[in-house]
Amino acid sequence: MSTPASAAVVDLDDAEGLLEADRMGLLRAASMAGAQVRATAAALDEGDLDAVASDSPPRTIVWMAGRGNAHTAGTMLAAILGGSVGAPFVVVSEPPMWIGALDVLILAGDDPGEPALVSAAATGVRRGARVVVIAPYEGPLRDATSGRSVALPPRVPMPDDFTLTRYLAAGLAVVQVITPGAQADLATLADQLDDEALHNSAARDLFTNPAKVLAEQMAGYDVVFAGDCAATLALARHAATVMLRVAHQTVAAVDLADVLVAIGTGWGRGPSSDSDELSIFHDEQIDGPRPARTRTFVLASDAQRPEISARLRGFDDIKVVNANDVPDVVMAGGDREVPATAPGRLEQQLALLAVRLEMAAVYLRLVRG
Repeated sequence: MSTPASAAVVDLDDAEGLLEADRMGLLRAASMAGAQVRATAAALDEGDLDAVASDSPPRTIVWMAGRGNAHTAGTMLAAILGGSVGAPFVVVSEPPMWIGALDVLILAGDDPGEPALVSAAATGVRRGARVVVIAPYEGPLRDATSGRSVALPPRVPMPDDFTLTRYLAAGLAVVQVITPGAQADLATLADQLDDEALHNSAARDLFTNPAKVLAEQMAGYDVVFAGDCAATLALARHAATVMLRVAHQTVAAVDLADVLVAIGTGWGRGPSSDSDELSIFHDEQIDGPRPARTRTFVLASDAQRPEISARLRGFDDIKVVNANDVPDVVMAGGDREVPATAPGRLEQQLALLAVRLEMAAVYLRLVRG
């Protein structure tokens, strides 16, 4: 099984064809999330953040990012950590007027010349805040801090589409250093992301490859990604962005409540079986265009999944997607493949789902040749 013949040039199970079509190295880039996290863990171990360490939590952790994955990561971190780190975690697009020596200002982005980041860096330093730069530390951004900040620049060059996990790892590392008692197991997260990339590699056939399964399920449908909390909604928006930028496919990202309201008013209803929709007897010149088909993917954490699945029981074309949706693989000799440590913490689950969605976007791009 693979994408419909009318849309696909390369079959999802054709590993050689997929690799040949990947002239831009997208699969390799999408599979480097573990390397990005491991590089951040190395910077933490080498003491790059020691200068902002403290025995007491800051008054406020301010994450400033203008756009893209940096902003998405901040939103996810605020949802994950906001109630557990002993200090408010706020995401802003410009430094608040009250920022001062009791606060930590984290500047995240991919452009060291971005005026908003440069201005915020100068403001944070002038007011005595502890400033952390999660961006290329060069040019105007470095000049604005005058050596009075610490930096976690990217160590692994990566296209902007696949940097979400680096920002997440960097944010977790900073919070561990500035907040007593906070722990970020970046080494385990890196191993889990490597394992996820392996499960999604081109050599894996469709039925043992979660990313290929997602790509298969999306093919031929109008797609909606939905989340039921701030963290999964941010991930849904990341999925929509990466589908547009990488797969060149328009996808909606909404709150699950909006999906249920739309369904309740008749949206998305139509033939319920693929065999009906794809009937060989359908003639568009006689019968008119095929009815639009919509499929919704609800991104859920382990804690949310039972409740969400119960709410969605009986709805057609709504699929709940979870980080642990990885099929068993039987190896030679009958043994089952043993995965890395299963994702338990919410940040681990979100990072794994992000990698899976990114690799699904790559496959949707590659099947078109």
